[in-house]
Amino acid sequence: MGDPLGLLSGLKVLDLTHYAAGPYATRMMAAQGAEVTKIERPGAGDPARHIGPFPGDDPDPEQSALFLYLNTSKKSITLNLNTTSGTETLKRLLVSADVLVENFQPGVMASMGLDYPQVESVNPRLVMASITYFGQTGPYKSYKGNSMVGFAVTGQMHMTGDPDKEPLVGAGYQPEYQAGLHAYDAVLAALYWRETSGKGQHIDVSVMEAMAYYHEFAITTWTHVKALSIRAGNNYPVGNHPLTIYLCKDGYISISCVTPRQSESLFLLIERPDLIDDPKLGTGTSRWENRDEFDEIILPWLMERTMDEIVTAAQDLRIPCTYVPTFGQLFQDRQLRARDYWVALEHPLVGRHTYAGAPFKMDQTPMQVTRAPLLGEHNEEVYCGDLGCSKEDLVRLRERNII
Repeated sequence: MGDPLGLLSGLKVLDLTHYAAGPYATRMMAAQGAEVTKIERPGAGDPARHIGPFPGDDPDPEQSALFLYLNTSKKSITLNLNTTSGTETLKRLLVSADVLVENFQPGVMASMGLDYPQVESVNPRLVMASITYFGQTGPYKSYKGNSMVGFAVTGQMHMTGDPDKEPLVGAGYQPEYQAGLHAYDAVLAALYWRETSGKGQHIDVSVMEAMAYYHEFAITTWTHVKALSIRAGNNYPVGNHPLTIYLCKDGYISISCVTPRQSESLFLLIERPDLIDDPKLGTGTSRWENRDEFDEIILPWLMERTMDEIVTAAQDLRIPCTYVPTFGQLFQDRQLRARDYWVALEHPLVGRHTYAGAPFKMDQTPMQVTRAPLLGEHNEEVYCGDLGCSKEDLVRLRERNII
């Protein structure tokens, strides 16, 4: 049996983050058992609460799909950090905290008296992670960013899309999620170092650097041989074919053949063993040079078969092949279901919905996921239970717009 409390049980994290990058980092800490307290603006909360989609297209800040996904397993309190009382209250919370994560623009924390030297004076063992698009220093530090900026400025766009068209933006919030992953890694490393040094430290995470790290092989290719990683659409620019996506009877499948043995197996699969010795199509390089001719041969065979039929037969012959699922098909995928990947959570307003589970399995400290909090849901628990405030104190703090 694993530890039901989780790997990070006992760790106290104060979450000053909003939107995607920071909440993604603290989401993983919470799923590992850390006590993550999300600190939100009174009345408005995390701006992600106002980003859809919403059930029934009703823009209820308690029902944002983005917020509910990024803030599972956390507590929520409200606190106005634009007031002296608010910042002083945060410092009281910092005394017993292990980690502080924030993703304000550079300089904002300092303007509130909450930059690292200030919080370190309150708690020298505190690990503080600051996540921004370009980092705390450098000529871009004050530039505004978003996902498109993250894809563009790091060269990812240059590598994505069809070769004869403009660069293509990637899907979703991947730049922010990459920064969140690295913030999570860095926090764990800093906590490990704290065990021997007794000291906390400040972590400066840049979305730009996280995404540039994401494609380090392309950078290495450039520095070693001055070769550009060009846009190639659904074909890998490595002189092999097929390494691409094909349409079949009921959807799309990907096929990757990079060795002679895989090529021969593919010819047997499509019932064309005569192609093995064909000088124009027998090798990956020759098929790349004559890929339109090869595709004319394979496409009719694919269009007569379903994704499942093709993938099963190809994998039996050890050909790297898989289907390209829609989200509906992904939820029904037998591999993910067999590994209990999906997690169903009940929310008092949204009802029961399915969420992504853990990206890895730990046999002793499995990840635990609970629903996202309502705005300020844990005010009484934290302020009264942790700081010793009375309920009358909470009323006064609300009246003064501090919580």
